[in-house]
Amino acid sequence: MAQNPTAPSFASQRLYSLDALRGFDMFWIMGAEEIVHGMAKVTGNSFWEGFSNQLTHPDWNGFHLYDLIFPLFLFIAGVATPYSVGKELDAGATKQKILLRVIRRGLILVVLGVIYNNGLHLRPFSEIRFGSVLGRIGLAYMFANIIALYTKQIGQIIWFCGLLIGYWLMLKFTSAPGFPRGDLTMQGNFASYIDRSVIPGHLYLGIHDPEGLVSTIPAIGTGLLGILTGTFLKTSPIKQTAKVLRLFITGIIFLALAQLWNLDFPINKNLWTSSFVLEVGGLSLILLSIFYYIIDVLGYKKWSFFFRIIGMNSILIYLSGHFINWEYTTNGFFKWFGQLVGDPWNIVVMACCYVFVKWCFLYFMYKKKVFLRV
Repeated sequence: MAQNPTAPSFASQRLYSLDALRGFDMFWIMGAEEIVHGMAKVTGNSFWEGFSNQLTHPDWNGFHLYDLIFPLFLFIAGVATPYSVGKELDAGATKQKILLRVIRRGLILVVLGVIYNNGLHLRPFSEIRFGSVLGRIGLAYMFANIIALYTKQIGQIIWFCGLLIGYWLMLKFTSAPGFPRGDLTMQGNFASYIDRSVIPGHLYLGIHDPEGLVSTIPAIGTGLLGILTGTFLKTSPIKQTAKVLRLFITGIIFLALAQLWNLDFPINKNLWTSSFVLEVGGLSLILLSIFYYIIDVLGYKKWSFFFRIIGMNSILIYLSGHFINWEYTTNGFFKWFGQLVGDPWNIVVMACCYVFVKWCFLYFMYKKKVFLRV
C-alpha cells in the first residue's frame, strides 16, 4: 500500500530513495554485472549482448552505463549532505566542528582506498598505488562540503561552473611535453602528465591513473551538484511533484549540454572531463527524480527494500571483497545447485547465487544494526 506522502514535512523525513538509489548503484558492481554477462554468453541474444557491452568501460573516449556507477555514488553522497549537515547545525554544532568531521571523513576514505588497492601487507613504496575510487570520493566529498559550508547557493553554482570551465580551459591550452596543445590522448594530456610527475608509487595504467589527482578537480563538481540537488529537495517550498519535474528536466538539459560539449571536450571517464560531469550529472538527476517520485512522493517503499539493504552498507560491501572470499563462500553453499543446472546456464545461476550470498550477509548486518560508517 502507498503511504500518505503529505503527512509530516518532507524536510524532516529521511530520503528513503537515497538508500535505495545507492543500493541500486552498488548492485551492479557487487556481482549483478556478471549475471548480464552470463546471459549474453549463454543466449547470444542481441539485447543481452548490448546490455553486457554497456556494463563495461570504454577504452578511452565515449560513455557506457557502467561509467555512471562511480559518479552516481559521489552525487548521492552530495545529496545527503544538506540533510546530515543541516541536522548537525540545527543541533548546535559549529561550522568548525563540521569542517573537522568532513576533513576526517575525507582522509579516512583516502586511507581506506590505499588499503583497498594494496591490502594490509607491506609493499615497496614504488609498488603502492595511491589513487583509488574511495580516495577520489573522499577528496571530492571533502572539498565539495568545504565549499558548501562557507558559501551560499549562488556561490556553489559559481564554483560548479568555474571548476568545469577551468578544467576544460586547462586541458584545452596545455599538454604533456612534446605533444600539441590540447592533446587529450592518454600519453599527451596535461592531467596525466602532472599525475605522473607528482603522485608517488605507481599509476593504475602506468602512464595514467583514472583516479588521479588532477582529474579530482572536476569530480568536486559532481559532489557539488549533489549538494545543490539535496539543498533544493530539502528547502524548496514548491510541491514534491514539481521538484520531481524540475529534477527530470534539468537532467535532460544536462544531457543535451554534455553532447554539445562532447564535440570539443570528449566525454571521458578516465579524465573525468567536464562533458562527462554533465553526462553523469544528467543521468543522476533523472534516476534520483524517478526513485524520489516512486519512493518518497508516492510512498511505495516496500519494493525498494532489496536495494536499501545494499545502500545502507555500501562501503562495507565494496571493501568486503578484499577480506572475504565470496566465490569460495558461494561455492560452499550453492556449487551443488550449479552442477544440478549444468552447462551453459550454470554460469547465470552461480552469478545469481553470488549476489544472493552477498545480500544475505548485508541483511544479517542490517538485522544486527551493524553499519560501516566513515
